[in-house]
Amino acid sequence: MSENVLVARSLTKRYGGVTVVDQVDLTLPKGEIYGLVGRNGAGKTTIIRMVCAQTLPSGGEIELFGVTGEGELQKARSRTGAMVEIPSFYPYLTARENLEYYRRQRGIAGRDVVEDALQQVGLANTGRKKFKTFSLGMKQRLGLALALMDRPELLLLDEPINGLDPEGIVEFRNLLLELNRQYHTTILISSHILSELQNLATRYGFLDKGKMLEEVSAVTLAEKCRDCLELKVDDAPRAAALLERQLGYRDFEVVAGGAIWLYEGLGEPEKVTRLLIEQGVSLAGMEHRGANLEDYFLNLIGGVRHG
Repeated sequence: MSENVLVARSLTKRYGGVTVVDQVDLTLPKGEIYGLVGRNGAGKTTIIRMVCAQTLPSGGEIELFGVTGEGELQKARSRTGAMVEIPSFYPYLTARENLEYYRRQRGIAGRDVVEDALQQVGLANTGRKKFKTFSLGMKQRLGLALALMDRPELLLLDEPINGLDPEGIVEFRNLLLELNRQYHTTILISSHILSELQNLATRYGFLDKGKMLEEVSAVTLAEKCRDCLELKVDDAPRAAALLERQLGYRDFEVVAGGAIWLYEGLGEPEKVTRLLIEQGVSLAGMEHRGANLEDYFLNLIGGVRHG
């Protein structure tokens, strides 16, 4: 049975009369890379801030490394590192000097932690280069190095690849994968770039309007995002009933926009075409496709599942 590093139970946050996180349940097993998926305002950043104690929950419970209660949680948070935004580094200091400043400020023992962190993120050879001259990718890497100085078992990252160019995204992704593989670091990462999360995550949580819609493993998601026929029809409920009653198909989805994703009969689309035309259902188009993470999320917040 896998050990859970982070568990949230009915986690809630209200600002005045507005609920931004609404009774969220979240489970992050040890060693996983958890992709937190949601649009702007879905509550991703607020959840991470509550886990880090940067803001207090209005309700619910957080469990870290098997403990709850504020005293025990405070100790458990020493085993975590977080990057919610790029920290305020000194522009005229080098990467090494900036980390040394924070090491002393935080009372972290051993100067070797600075060198180790710089090595991990690929900034060990920046020499006398000042922070003000760093590219955005280098700044993101230094922010990650700061989060890694305490050698955390759990890493919390809020939109860390936002604003990076394609090359920077690939570099950052490979860095996180290496941290996970080599150091067994458990990672919680939120991002708007859903296609990039699909290259990273082993588990997903889908948020919308402060609510957790679904948690799913990458293996299960891959099965759900398998190849299908997309049917664009004028009457999706009637077409769905015909597919089930006349052809015996049950494995399909009525998705947002009134289309149907059909996972059966991919090798004989003419049977579907003939049935719908004979029964007076207008078929505007039929396309063979495989759903990706973005398709799945959009369907989750607006579609209906069958089968």
